[in-house]
Amino acid sequence: MANSWFQFQQFRIHQDRCAMKISTDAVLLGALAQAENPSSILDIGTGTGVIALMLAQRFPQAKITAVELDEDAAVQAGENFQESAFSERLTLIPGRIQDFQSRDRFDLIVSNPPFFPDHLKSADTKRNKALHTDELSFDALLKKVTELLEESGTFWVILPPRQSKSLEDLAQNVSLFLSQKIMIRDSKIKPVHREVSEFTFHKAVKKDKELVLKNENSNYSGEYASLLSGFLLGY
Repeated sequence: MANSWFQFQQFRIHQDRCAMKISTDAVLLGALAQAENPSSILDIGTGTGVIALMLAQRFPQAKITAVELDEDAAVQAGENFQESAFSERLTLIPGRIQDFQSRDRFDLIVSNPPFFPDHLKSADTKRNKALHTDELSFDALLKKVTELLEESGTFWVILPPRQSKSLEDLAQNVSLFLSQKIMIRDSKIKPVHREVSEFTFHKAVKKDKELVLKNENSNYSGEYASLLSGFLLGY
């Protein structure tokens, strides 16, 4: 039987009660999201808690708040937090991000959001919540980001290209501007299948980058292996 947990170098993720398991998307966002010495971080839709834990490892001075809608996933993410060396800096908030209130704003907000507005749903209601925008539309997500992000803060998100463009268009309506986009390819001959985007309240010259995950031998590329260094076992 396969393990119900996933071991990182500095923490372990239990995921048997989470509809969405550890994914490349989550690991990419956890490794790529940037902010200058953030003291407060918000993870919207934390799932297993892996992104929050990666950010806790990367930013040792930051306090991380993670919000999760699914009750089982929220409990398990909270347990993952408590078992980690970063537990004192991690807070799990169960419930909808639309209902979350904070007196303080955040230096960095990240989200690996649901992105299927009209995709054929499965019989798995928990997976539907994680994958479909019924519970969290892009408009609702951006509304909360504008309420909770520091004026000088950054918002990072990972999405497929089509949905990324939709979010980008909507973001301009709430004065969030795309400042950086990292286009992800599985290999050099494959099309871009994910985009990791950074938004801020300040217009700037947009920077485009590309990250290829595998080389011609189907091994992780040097750049991707370097990105995983310090996180995954063996890197």
